[in-house]
Formats: sequence, C-alpha cells, structure tokens
Amino acid sequence: MAVLARTNAKQANRMSWRQTVPLACLACAVFVFNSSEFMPMALLSDIAASFNVTESTAGMIISLYAWAVMILSLPLMMIGTRLSFRNLLLVVMGVFLAGQVASVLAPTFMTLTVARLVVAAAHAVFWSIVTPVAARIVDEEHAPMAMSIIVGSSSVATIVGLPLGRSIGLLLGWRATFLCIAGATALILVALTAFLPWMEKDAPFTLRMLPSLARNRHLIVTYGVTILVATGYYLGYSYIEPFLQQIGGMSDSSITLALSVFGCAGVVGSVLFSRPARLSSEMRVGVPVFAICCALLLMAFASHTLITFFAICVMWGTGSSFFNAALQSIILKRTSPESTATAMSIFSGLFNLGIGLGAWLGGLVINTAGIAWIGVAGSAVVLAGLGSVMLGAQVCFGQLRLLAVK
Repeated sequence: MAVLARTNAKQANRMSWRQTVPLACLACAVFVFNSSEFMPMALLSDIAASFNVTESTAGMIISLYAWAVMILSLPLMMIGTRLSFRNLLLVVMGVFLAGQVASVLAPTFMTLTVARLVVAAAHAVFWSIVTPVAARIVDEEHAPMAMSIIVGSSSVATIVGLPLGRSIGLLLGWRATFLCIAGATALILVALTAFLPWMEKDAPFTLRMLPSLARNRHLIVTYGVTILVATGYYLGYSYIEPFLQQIGGMSDSSITLALSVFGCAGVVGSVLFSRPARLSSEMRVGVPVFAICCALLLMAFASHTLITFFAICVMWGTGSSFFNAALQSIILKRTSPESTATAMSIFSGLFNLGIGLGAWLGGLVINTAGIAWIGVAGSAVVLAGLGSVMLGAQVCFGQLRLLAVK
C-alpha cells in the first residue's frame, strides 16, 4: 500500500502532456533566442573580417543590440499588455524570424546592425514574458521547475547552440549560422501556434502603475545588482573568443569546447536552483556573484591551459545561471500578476543595459590596456558595483534577505 501511495503521488506530481508540450516549445524558443543573442560573440572575428572592420567595431553590434533591448523593453511591453500572452508571443516570434532573415541578407555592416536591431525589438518583449508564460502554463507546484527549464534552456544554447553555430559559421560563413536560426524559428513558430494554450488576458499595465514598482524596495535592490553584475560579466564574456585566441593561444576547436563546458555548467546552475531552497537569500545571490567575480579575475591566469580554463568555465557558468534564476524568481514573487510582465521587462532592459555597457567598456579596455585585461576589469566592475549598491541602499544584503525565495 505504501508503494502504491508513493506511485500515485509521483503520478499526481507529473505534468500532463498539455503542460509538457508547450513548455518544451517555449524551451526551444529560449534556445534559439539565446543562441541568436550571443552568436556574434562566438563569430566576432569572422563578422569583423567579412566587413573589413576591427573586432572592437564589430563588438558594437553587441552593445547596440543590448541598448536597443534596454530602451525598447518597457514601452513595447506596455503596448504588448493589450494582447494576450499567447498572441503576443506569436507576434514576437514572427518579428524575430524577420530579423534573422534580414541578418542573413545584410550586404553591409550597417544593414546587419539594423537587422540585429529588429531582432532586439523581438528580444525586448520575449524575455519579458517567457518566464511568466512558463509559470502560467503549468500547475503552481511545477512553476519552479518550469523556471529552471527556461533558464536551463539558455544554458543548453551555450552548450549546443553557440558551439554548433560557431562550427557552421567557421565552415560555411556566419550567414549560414543565422540562416539555420531562421529555419529553427519558423518550425518553433508553427509548434507554438499549434500547442500554446490560451491564457487569460491581464489588465493592461499603464504609466500610472509605474510608481508602485518604483516604491518596491525589493525590485530596486534587485535591479541595481542586475545592472552592475551584468556589466562586469559581459565586459569579459563579450570578447571571450578573441581573448582565448590571442591570450590563451587556443585553437578554434578548443574555444568551441570551452563554450560547451560553460553551457554545461549553466545547466548545473539551473538544476541547483530548482532544488528546495536551503540557503539564505543573500547566499543565493552572493555566492554566484562571488563565483562570477573569481572567474573573471582568473581569466588571464587560467587561459594558458585548457584544463584550468575549463575549471573557470564551470565556476562562471554555474554562477551565472543560478544568479539569473534567483533574480527572476525574486521578481515573480514580489510583484502583482498585472505588473509581473512589466517588472520583468524592466529587468530585461536593465540586464541588457549591463550587457551593452560591458561590451562597450570591454572595447575600451582592449583599445587602451589590451585584451588580456578584460577579465580583471570585469571583476573590478562587479566588486565595485556590489560595494556601491551596499552603500547606496545601506542594507543591500539585509534587503536581499527580505527577498528570500521560500
């Protein structure tokens, strides 16, 4: 009887296919979005060579993309709240597909930049709604698992998407990589149209509701940490490919393998997050940030041997995915249903502000001190940023304690 009871309990806790299939479609969408977002980092040298521009100039695609997401996230999401999540997601996938096709056909660096801005417009809304949608299409008890799957899919994109896209790009050219992303997007759009359930439409978010978010101390601290950590993180990560080539002396295959290890570690981080919480909230945020700081600081020292850099990738990837999941969980738990998507859009915008600042600062570091110093500079930004938040909010980690994910 006890065995039967346990079996029935397990069956009751399983997600039905009506939840599993659309969640899988969302995971695939996350995979292509994340692959597309960071593909220029994996093919930066190839893109720069094809348009006869420097790597720091080509890196501006990353900054402009991120800043476009930052600027567009809130206004587009406020417009998008007039649609149901289902219809909005389908529109976003269509715009994303158009941007990928335009990237493939771009004849100049400027037109490629414009095409990437179209993709950024889709990105601005997608990352604002994908986590809330994932949490809504499953039972409440499965919401943490759904969130970890979304974050884990981002890491899988690093494991499979970036190395595969990089391999295709090195073999057939970077345009072939974006063509593959466009094809995968078309298939996912069809699947989402068929399987994504209807979801009740929330009341539209208006400008009058913004002050309520501004008064939310939990969000303010979370947003501050987001900007500063993302800036330092992407100061180093944006130029990881030329860094490993020039400083580590690694081959193309070794760089691809390093990116895969980074992604595998990210999956580990998302799995750890899905486990029952046994850490205080400051530990859930502070430990992964410390890991990111250490990884950035040790980049130059560890890049000369493949094994030591793999160890850095494990520390870096695990910390980044756990950190991302922890902050998104805080936002979901500390906002009302009608403001969640908008709060997530602000989070996405500020995270991308950090990406853009990081890529821009990384370019400055390369042009002044040299590419060997991007990791040290990134680590300094993260540490200085956390110190600034602690001084500015006075109770940064005490505040984060209030954000504990039960």
